[in-house]
Amino acid sequence: MRHPFLAGAAVVLATAVLAACGSSAEGSGEATAGGTPSAAAAPAPAVAGPTAGPSGPSGPEPRTTGAPPEEPSSGITPATGSFTRKQKEYLAGRVPKGMDPAAVLQSGQETCDRLRYLVKADRDIAVAAVLTGEVADAKPAVAHLCPRYQDLVDEAALGYSDGTHAGRKLRPGRYHAPSPTESCGWQLTGASGKALGSGSAGTGKRGELTVPESARTFTSTGCYAWLPEGERS
Repeated sequence: MRHPFLAGAAVVLATAVLAACGSSAEGSGEATAGGTPSAAAAPAPAVAGPTAGPSGPSGPEPRTTGAPPEEPSSGITPATGSFTRKQKEYLAGRVPKGMDPAAVLQSGQETCDRLRYLVKADRDIAVAAVLTGEVADAKPAVAHLCPRYQDLVDEAALGYSDGTHAGRKLRPGRYHAPSPTESCGWQLTGASGKALGSGSAGTGKRGELTVPESARTFTSTGCYAWLPEGERS
């Protein structure tokens, strides 16, 4: 016969063990092996970043488009010395805000230096370089910084670069290509696309053609530039 006190103690002990096991099982679901909360129980991390609206205080800066603002004429002054009147005229409207105007002026002076070099080497090549834009911004640089090369700019305005020219851009007269490539070819057409003439020239060979009064379209490819001959019109 069992003692009633011992039986009651066994029941209490079993209940305590079961309670301890249940508590251990719940704890294993809340922590990983390293002791940190599991993904299921961990709170959602806070996400840092801009506000929902693009115009919010932490949103992206608004984009600006177009050319940078220009330095006002009153702000165009060199760090040392002074600019001449012609230099100021060249710089007007050409200096981005915050840029040293002397750097812009130097660019124009380098254009003049390049023209001087080209004229000494071959005047026709100098004119062609102005015509095709190979010498950039030649017109304003010549007008204000080196007017002695104005004849190059004037002659370039009467010539043709590679491409198709039509209408008022056509000027009757005699032309030559001073520096064609091996693929140089040209074609002249009249009203209704009527062929008026065509030709080609090789590298190192001077190309020549005449644009008649009846021409409506002139197309050049690989010839670099065509310069007017004789009387300019």
